[in-house]
Amino acid sequence: MGISLANWSEKWFPDAYVFAAMAVVIIAIIALLMGRTPVEVGVDFGTHYWDLIPFTMQMAFIIITGYVVATSKPVHKLIEKIADIPKSPKIAIAFVAFFALITSLISWGFSLVFSGILIKEISNRVKGVDYRAMAAAGFLGLGAIWALGLSSSAALLMATKASIPPELYEISGTIPMSDTIFTWQNLVMIVVLTVLSIWIAYVSAPNKDKAKTAEMAGLDYSRKETPEKKKGDRPGEWFEYSPILTILLVALGFIYIGNTIADLGPIAALNLNNYNFILLMIGLLLHWTPRNFLNSVSNSVPAISGVLIQFPLYAGIFGILMNSGLNDVLVKFFLSISTENTFPLISGIYSAVLGLFLPSGGGKWIVEAPYLLEAAKELNVNMAWIVQVYNATEALPNMINPFFMLPLLGVLGIKAKDLAGYSILQLIFHVPVVLFLVWILAKTMPYVPPIFQ
Repeated sequence: MGISLANWSEKWFPDAYVFAAMAVVIIAIIALLMGRTPVEVGVDFGTHYWDLIPFTMQMAFIIITGYVVATSKPVHKLIEKIADIPKSPKIAIAFVAFFALITSLISWGFSLVFSGILIKEISNRVKGVDYRAMAAAGFLGLGAIWALGLSSSAALLMATKASIPPELYEISGTIPMSDTIFTWQNLVMIVVLTVLSIWIAYVSAPNKDKAKTAEMAGLDYSRKETPEKKKGDRPGEWFEYSPILTILLVALGFIYIGNTIADLGPIAALNLNNYNFILLMIGLLLHWTPRNFLNSVSNSVPAISGVLIQFPLYAGIFGILMNSGLNDVLVKFFLSISTENTFPLISGIYSAVLGLFLPSGGGKWIVEAPYLLEAAKELNVNMAWIVQVYNATEALPNMINPFFMLPLLGVLGIKAKDLAGYSILQLIFHVPVVLFLVWILAKTMPYVPPIFQ
């Protein structure tokens, strides 16, 4: 059933950019029906189009820094050692699932590249592993718990005043990370979903006689070593192959991070800019020379094209939404069908469904946040928990939407349909569990007034 659905979606689903563009058109039409003129809608769209440029760059750097760290020589050697551990196909697939989930808590960009390299190394060591099941296992972090970790777009955005659109800030203020991802409730969701995901990956893994291996699919994961250039051919290239500049830059970077943590504390210091800055410094250090670092950055650039071109569309949607009065309509709608008890569940279902059409954790939150947080405030529901409801449920449609699969597909040289069957199997189990968790844990989160600083 999963493979049939994947083939259908590959044939009929347009590119992720088309989903975002369609959302702009739909919101614009609704705004016109609500009385806005075409000129007003166009002005709303264009005026806000560039509002998310800082946030867009921050999201692009999450991908770049994750890629840079994962492809560094020390991390690659670590992956090679880890790949020697599993000895059977089922254990290998569960093993990949575990590391995909754990690394996604550090960075979703890092997780995809790390998992892709790990899959290729294990494929060269363990015979009879189904490449489709292992690829789906490598994607699990993005479909389960990544948004509950340190690279959570919504949580980082709400903790960073400079990244929050002014209209949204007036509703929510800032929401510190200590109230979102650094809570025991969030830890419960992480543990439950991790155990569930690994169990499904293990029990659903085909035996050797039924497995379709990478070799059967015509995939060659054998390493082709290319000689590494150790020094420049010209005097002008000397600094490119010397670690001197790297050492100085990293020293300055760590002085800044140490000072910031000393002033604010480790949790308050973790905002989008500092998070990316830390990963960037680690990437510089791991690659050691500017030339190795720049080569890795160049290889990461294709993976950020979707973010760069789509996020301005989400900002345009936000502008139309806020100025047309549609935001107020949606707030009233959610208030009419929700109570303090049911709102976390209803908002979770809504976020999951919308994720099929707007496959972007941060960009989609910008669209949803105004009316979800306003409704939460009216119903005396903890707004920080609504951020976490969003984080847990918006990951669900990633299991069947190819947008976030792209970096992993590129590393493995496969198509979305190859892993969609097993990822849909995970989705079937995850949906009821996630919805139950966001509902039952909401009862432990008291309402907290907005923080304006």
